[in-house]
Amino acid sequence: MGAGQSTAQSQLPAQGLHVLRVTPSSPAAHANIEPFFDFVVGYEGDSLSNENGIDVSALEKIVESHEDRALNLLVWNSKSRQTRVVEIVPSRAWSQQYLTSVSTHPPKSPTSQPQPSLLGLSMRLCNPENATDNVWHVLDVIEGSPAESAGLVPMGDWILGWSGGVLSAENDFYDLVEAHIDKPLRVYVYSYDFDTLREVVLIPNRHWGGEGLLGCVFGFGLLHRIPPQPEDKVPGSIPPELQDEEDQYDTPELFVPADSGHSYPRHEDVHSNHSHSHDHEDHSSHHGHSHTASDLR
Repeated sequence: MGAGQSTAQSQLPAQGLHVLRVTPSSPAAHANIEPFFDFVVGYEGDSLSNENGIDVSALEKIVESHEDRALNLLVWNSKSRQTRVVEIVPSRAWSQQYLTSVSTHPPKSPTSQPQPSLLGLSMRLCNPENATDNVWHVLDVIEGSPAESAGLVPMGDWILGWSGGVLSAENDFYDLVEAHIDKPLRVYVYSYDFDTLREVVLIPNRHWGGEGLLGCVFGFGLLHRIPPQPEDKVPGSIPPELQDEEDQYDTPELFVPADSGHSYPRHEDVHSNHSHSHDHEDHSSHHGHSHTASDLR
């Protein structure tokens, strides 16, 4: 099993399953499926998936019918913008050792025993073409700031999401920062140079010695999206934080609902008391779009 052969995809389906988390030791982990950047867009033998989008109900049945048998999934990667064939063997046996080790009380009945996932994936249904547009490019980091203490790297790092999931709009991230003043905020950061994902803990505060909450400048928009990686580069590593905990077996669904939404605490008057300024850089003369560089200093 593994990444399989990559082929160029001229037309993406309207919908795909966006991989958000991968469970350790699962079939998906052994197949090198990558969180955030990988999308399950079909399976071999499904001639309609590329045209109409993935049929989730049909995929669930195919996965169940291939328990302990090899299944070839079609997986599109947003970095390489290519689709590869991934051989995976759906199975429940991989999790039995963990369930035995963490179980301190026997189940009251056989039906009360949680059922593990066949693939070990947490996914959402969405449009693959635009699902990774909402990323925040680290442009500058001020010395002595919370951003520097957290290890953010100027120009090389992108913030993809947080421990509550993905973010759907530019201001969502800034609101999230303000809702975590003096509290740890766990975000997932992609390093283009090393092609790796890592968890970074930010602690926004007003007393670090400079202006604003993070001491960091972010770029958002068309000019600040993650550039494609070279075709011959293999997917990067997966941080433990993006690997599902096994105690989520009580969710038997193949995927989580699209844009299910994660709530986070907001301070009152968060919009009327911004601690960061917005410097707008209009590049519409070049691309027909405007882009924003936001200063959280």
